[in-house]
Amino acid sequence: MITSFAYVGFVSPNAADWRTFGPEVLGAQLVDHPEGAVALRVDDRAARLMVHEGEVDDVAYVGWDCGDAVGLADIVQRVRAAGITVVDDSAAAAVRQVEALAAFTDPWGFRHELTHGLAEGGPFQPGRPMNGFLTGGQGLGHLVFLLPDLDDGMRFYTETLGFLLSDHIEMGISLRFLHCNPRHHTLALSAVPGIVGIHHLMLEVNDVDDVGRALDIVNERSIPVAMGLGRHTNDHMTSFYVRTPSGFEIEYGAGGRVIDDATWEVEVYDAMSIWGHKPPAEPLMPGMLRPFAPADQ
Repeated sequence: MITSFAYVGFVSPNAADWRTFGPEVLGAQLVDHPEGAVALRVDDRAARLMVHEGEVDDVAYVGWDCGDAVGLADIVQRVRAAGITVVDDSAAAAVRQVEALAAFTDPWGFRHELTHGLAEGGPFQPGRPMNGFLTGGQGLGHLVFLLPDLDDGMRFYTETLGFLLSDHIEMGISLRFLHCNPRHHTLALSAVPGIVGIHHLMLEVNDVDDVGRALDIVNERSIPVAMGLGRHTNDHMTSFYVRTPSGFEIEYGAGGRVIDDATWEVEVYDAMSIWGHKPPAEPLMPGMLRPFAPADQ
């Protein structure tokens, strides 16, 4: 089964801008990459965030840690049972620095990489003074996918990939929050008819003061903010949302809730935030979106 969000890769015409944005704004560690991508570390593992040069802004792959070889084989079997082709990709495994890698493309065109054994990368050395990122068993953070149909997305990510529902928010739009470990959510889904994309990547830091310091840097550099500082109703994260050089947001936060499946109860919220998270006067629309074209058309 999937145990955590291991890594993510993007393509972007502005990949080079991440060489400063990653270490100087986020506090990530810039390292070399065998394919020349911008590679960023956030803990003692090998790079978890990669940005490759490309003609458009898009997600290239999402890596899921399956724990071990048995867990990987189990989830591969489940994906194949859903009628989806899964291929072993030893070349990609070597680049991502994992022990094994099986890849498939989901019904919305996202490439998923099922892995285990992300290599150690030595002690984490932040790109600027900060107190580190919360990863470990909770993985890299979380992703929010925008899909054309929420029910279809829920069926695939829960029934095939095995994610569990944490809670949902109903506020004119519907959002579903899914977990695979104690992090409140590793994946969230919302629907935009005819559209596929990624809304944001969340990175959680160990100290709320680092959230404030990062926001100061963002403001000093006049980097666009999609949502100001606030605290969420469901996962209690204190965070803000900064526009990356590649058109999507990074939620940069601290203090997220954790889930104990033995006692957790799913709730429905009618607001996204307890306080804050205000948009700018001219709201930023998600920038990493594409029209959905079903594979059978």
